[in-house]
Amino acid sequence: MTPLLRKFLGLNWVLLFPMLGLIVFGVFSIESAARHLPQGGEYYADRQKMWAILGGGVYLITALLDYRWIKYLALPMYLAGLGLMVAAMFVDNEVHQLNFAGVSFQPAQFMVVAGFIAMAMMLQQMPRLHPLLGLPIVKISMIAVMSLVPFGLVALMGDMGSALVWLPVVGVVMLTGGIPFRYLSFILLVGLAMIPPLFFIILPSASERGTQRIELYLDMLNDREVDIQGDAYAPHYIGMAVGKAGYKGVGYMADANKGSIHDKKYIPWKTAHNDFIFAVIAEEWGFQGSLLMIIVYAVLLIQALFISYYSRDLSGQVIVCAVVALFFAHIFENIGMHIRIMPITGIPLPLVSYSGTFLLMCMFMLGFIQSVWVHRNVVPAEDISKPITLSRRGRRQIIGKRRGEGRTNPNERTQRGEAL
Repeated sequence: MTPLLRKFLGLNWVLLFPMLGLIVFGVFSIESAARHLPQGGEYYADRQKMWAILGGGVYLITALLDYRWIKYLALPMYLAGLGLMVAAMFVDNEVHQLNFAGVSFQPAQFMVVAGFIAMAMMLQQMPRLHPLLGLPIVKISMIAVMSLVPFGLVALMGDMGSALVWLPVVGVVMLTGGIPFRYLSFILLVGLAMIPPLFFIILPSASERGTQRIELYLDMLNDREVDIQGDAYAPHYIGMAVGKAGYKGVGYMADANKGSIHDKKYIPWKTAHNDFIFAVIAEEWGFQGSLLMIIVYAVLLIQALFISYYSRDLSGQVIVCAVVALFFAHIFENIGMHIRIMPITGIPLPLVSYSGTFLLMCMFMLGFIQSVWVHRNVVPAEDISKPITLSRRGRRQIIGKRRGEGRTNPNERTQRGEAL
């Protein structure tokens, strides 16, 4: 058996099947959601299939390639992402998309992925360079600099949805990167104290539209009078689509005679296949279909956390947990804005919404998680070549020992984020 075939058979199928199921379900949902667009729903469904096939190649290459080689691209990816975001700020379109070879993409999505990969690599490598670089305050400073710069650029673009995704991702990176809880608690308290000046002073100057959406959300949450034919049109009708569907829904591709408000174009039909696809899914498949989709997402994310537990090093664990945080933020925000527990933001549903480059990024991230699983027992050559050292208790000699090896609980009697 060749090494490549052995790696392929060693893929985590519990992670693979939910991903494939969500992609297939997304293709059918896009065909229904985009049926009012001039090209028709079949056109967008076919394009999503093309992106999924291309993403499948990216997924397999990433999964079978040892992720330590991908980590070496972290800083170039991060710098390239910053350059693309600066270029996107000068593009004259509402969503700050760049066009390359006829393909449109948002560099903000690429920047988030490049950012947490770079931070994970730095968290692992800095203590090896000098013991002082492993101090919590140094790690926090590094994470702050590497996250606040792209966060500020995204906020200046007015894309508050993509900017807010940084918050849970950075929080999880610090949590899994070994930052003590006392530091995390202090950062959380400072963040809560900054909410009033951010909302009343900084946000209005950065994104007037974002402020209006939050105020509209608060008005609807408190049952104040709103204009459902104006600013409140989208939250009112997507909430109606979710609420009226019942347990079974109105059926796939249902027309107005069966009670579909999407067929009447009440759901914002120009973006129904992207930002508002959950409203179409909830209306057509009802509570049972929506719950099944959420369960599949839960299986995917829980299995990813299971894989992070078996990561051979700190960087792999940080990256996997950051991917879980990114997916959870997208899922929670997208579904939350449909059921009125979150304000409206333009953020897609991973693997389901029509979004070509974002689908590629999602499959790349899931392929990275597979790489962590496939190569969990592979000792990097740089660790094998290290000189023999004594363990902390001096009882036995170790060579390139991996985190948690030889213990039932890998976190037993170790400091968080300790690199052995």
